[in-house]
Amino acid sequence: MSGTRDISRLLRPKSIAVIGGGFFAPNVVKQCIKMGFAGHIWPVHPTKSEIEGVATFATVDALPGAPDATFIGVNRHLTIDIVRSLAERGAGGAICFASGFLEAGADDADGARLQQELVKAAGDMPVIGPNCYGLINYADGALLWPDQHGGRRLAPGERGVAIITQSSNIACNFTMQTRGLPVAFLMTAGNQAQTGLSEMALGLIEDERVSALGLHIEGFDSVAGFERLAARARELKKPIVAMKVGRSEQARTATVSHTASLAGSDAASDAFLKRLGIARVDAIPSFLETLKLLHVVGPLSGPKLSSMSCSGGEASVMADSAEGRRVGFPKLEAAHHARVRSTLGPLVTIANPLDYHTFIWNDVPAMTKAFSAMASGGFDLNMLVLDFPRSDRCSDADWWGAVTAFEAALSANGARGAIVASMGENLAEAYAEGLVAKGIVPLHGIVEAFDAAEAASFIGEAWAKADRAPASPLWNGRIEGSNGGTDQPTLPARPTEAAAKAMLAGLGLPVPKGIEAGSTDEAVAAAHELGFPVAVKALGLAHKSEAGAVRLHLRDEAAVREAAHGLIGLGSGLYVERMIANSVAELIVGVTRDPVFGPVMTLGSGGVLVELLRDSATLLLPASRADIEATLRGLKLFPLLDGYRGRPKADLAATIDAVAGISRFVLAHADRIEELDINPLIACAEGEGAWIADALLIFTENAHD
Repeated sequence: MSGTRDISRLLRPKSIAVIGGGFFAPNVVKQCIKMGFAGHIWPVHPTKSEIEGVATFATVDALPGAPDATFIGVNRHLTIDIVRSLAERGAGGAICFASGFLEAGADDADGARLQQELVKAAGDMPVIGPNCYGLINYADGALLWPDQHGGRRLAPGERGVAIITQSSNIACNFTMQTRGLPVAFLMTAGNQAQTGLSEMALGLIEDERVSALGLHIEGFDSVAGFERLAARARELKKPIVAMKVGRSEQARTATVSHTASLAGSDAASDAFLKRLGIARVDAIPSFLETLKLLHVVGPLSGPKLSSMSCSGGEASVMADSAEGRRVGFPKLEAAHHARVRSTLGPLVTIANPLDYHTFIWNDVPAMTKAFSAMASGGFDLNMLVLDFPRSDRCSDADWWGAVTAFEAALSANGARGAIVASMGENLAEAYAEGLVAKGIVPLHGIVEAFDAAEAASFIGEAWAKADRAPASPLWNGRIEGSNGGTDQPTLPARPTEAAAKAMLAGLGLPVPKGIEAGSTDEAVAAAHELGFPVAVKALGLAHKSEAGAVRLHLRDEAAVREAAHGLIGLGSGLYVERMIANSVAELIVGVTRDPVFGPVMTLGSGGVLVELLRDSATLLLPASRADIEATLRGLKLFPLLDGYRGRPKADLAATIDAVAGISRFVLAHADRIEELDINPLIACAEGEGAWIADALLIFTENAHD
């Protein structure tokens, strides 16, 4: 695959070299033996004759061949020498366990230099890390892993999920899960000195034994790499779920200290993952449950769920848990309602979620009829709420009739199903594994079940949308029509509103006609030229409303003269502008420069209440008209644009045109713009357009036009 390293030998080795002593390196040998690795294990140690009963080699040069994979468990200085020796021998790749490289931060001046030396020593040989705990291949029993783990080797022909995390301890914890989730590969990424997270992920999803991919992300290695990953995942029909940390300032600080990688703003990261069709969850249990659902049934075609339980209390909890989510329980249609009614007694209220009562409990034929009738409704996922008794004190014999009936109902309808335990401890690992083998998703916890269903539904929708119209690559740093020469005129860091609007108008954006004025008399003359009513503003102020530097709806000369007299001393001059008529709603269109994603656009409710309403969404550029319209429709403000309670509808097409034009302006100057704040963009009534009423533009220092 173009632009990526081939890490296939490292991921699926037939020979493993293990270098180092102490606790960690010998444990790699131990774990490989314990897991039944069938290939060669070559420990390297200068003085020991054997490690864990396996004969050693004194040096890398003494190895009988070039190892496919190597675990390097020595100090950071010696690591570089060993990497160089492995690269010269043609090794397939290495895990660098040592820390103290770039992630060590400013307090260690050697860290950055050593990382550069490590990358240079590796050459074309893939290196994972440094500051990396290792790699587990449960499909082949190949463990470059220096610690105990709780996983099991996959059976022949079995598939499992692949997980990459940037945390060694979280990786250890993942192996200890008892949720019935089969894992094919588990990798830790370290600080990604050479091989990035997206490259590792691309290597993993190519393995036919991998069903889905989970990413615990602290920082993105490459925007283009993730775009390639998402596209390839869709081609292979292997869904991806991410747990992206960095919502809080504390998490972003911890990320930098841990991996020396850029996290990007959380809003931009969220928009990026959505754009790629990668589902995002926020908690470790939801992450694992989502992977399990994706492994068993894949992405969901839509948001329609059904729920069955023998308890009204559980039915109520399920209904409440769906409130406010993108997935939920549609009302049963009349014919469907009648089918379900025919299978249950007169005292049962037919609804979705369904409380089927205990009248048919342990009557497998009756339960099969009822479950099959419910599952015949074409739902995207059918849920059966079932908590098993604890086996050490109780009998669960009667519960298996419900499982048998549910399995038969799903099979009869070609439907997808999940058994949901309201408490995770009430669904044992062995039971969960048995359900997975039957093609039924065992979900531990109601909240986690809804998180998983929501994520799977999002992926299904995103894939369908991508098949129709794949997203354009994000801005790549190249500016069309710009030669980047130094002979271009220097722009002020903060152009006035008049200058900013002139630039916007130069690209055909909708800017009301305005005239600069240096005195009260000039302002009056400008108002007559423009035609009343007008607005008068003081130039050179960032937040004019807060400074009282704006006068609106001035309908005659006297009003303009009074306003100009009051504003003339507040800024660098005056700006007289034709008032915008027939306003329906005010939007804010803001753009900032993100260190990872480049220009990022915020679109939301605007005007003086923007910070109070907090109704906004984030778009990465370039954004299509469809992206812009979908974002507008997702705002709380949108009913106003759509003619709320009989009010005039806004000119939606013109509003979308204006936002798209602002996007083009930003991309034309993307290497220079630090910030653009258009507040408000006034959406007028149908046929009246949308207009940029105010604009704040900030360039980088010494920017060129």
